[in-house]
Amino acid sequence: MSETESSGEATGEEEAPVVELDNAEIVYDRNFLAVQGVSMKADRGDIVALLGPNGAGKSTILKMISGIGRSERGEVTRGDVYYEGEKVTNFQTKEMVDRGVTHILEGRRVFPDLTVEENLRCGLYREGRRIRYDKSDYELAFEYFPQLEDLLDVQAGYTSGGEQQMLVIARALIHRPNLLLLDEPSLGLAPKLVQDIYETLREINREEEITMIIADQNAQRTLEIADYGYVLENGQIELNDPADVLVNREEIKEFYLGTSSEESRYSDIRHYKIRKRYT
Repeated sequence: MSETESSGEATGEEEAPVVELDNAEIVYDRNFLAVQGVSMKADRGDIVALLGPNGAGKSTILKMISGIGRSERGEVTRGDVYYEGEKVTNFQTKEMVDRGVTHILEGRRVFPDLTVEENLRCGLYREGRRIRYDKSDYELAFEYFPQLEDLLDVQAGYTSGGEQQMLVIARALIHRPNLLLLDEPSLGLAPKLVQDIYETLREINREEEITMIIADQNAQRTLEIADYGYVLENGQIELNDPADVLVNREEIKEFYLGTSSEESRYSDIRHYKIRKRYT
């Protein structure tokens, strides 16, 4: 048991989640309701899976946590967002970055005309200024993605999709985040690459103690490394459970894993609403 855990037990205080949404409603352009009544959390050191089809609201939730949603005319109009117990509802991206939140957007957003090394160096800048530099920053990236060390002089636009995904994760890692948000990290990658990247994410989570929320349609890979999972449909959470429980639910097997053991027609599948966990 860690010293922190012992102290928490002694005082009877429970550590606040790293991030928590309490009955959040997210609206774009003051008219389009994208997410409604979502309550979820990520405890320190956990990997949380955020699953669901395209348009379910996964990316919207990540963007409102990181503040990027505000720049896209999104707003939490009801409910609240908390970060380490502090209300951060509708905070700007800069404010969340300063608190240790790093968001890896969907689509492997590298700077294609810059070299791999120059892309990595961007992880050391904030508001156009270098926040620090130490040799260990690069060593941390190479520890988890050694392939990048041989590509430092190559323009990022000429690297493969898998190498670009490694690069954006390594660049985020150099920033030393407390909370890492990943949007569709498996998109467009070969199954073997997906497996390798997800195993590396799990290793980073455990070794660097970085809390993660991973939004992905690849439910099988995501649940394999996650501690807890939420399933969204039409902007609402339909299911939530520990990952090892969620992966064995028939609804997940039927719609996301294709391994259902029950004979059923689509019209016979029951939809389960999660129990209200927040009051």
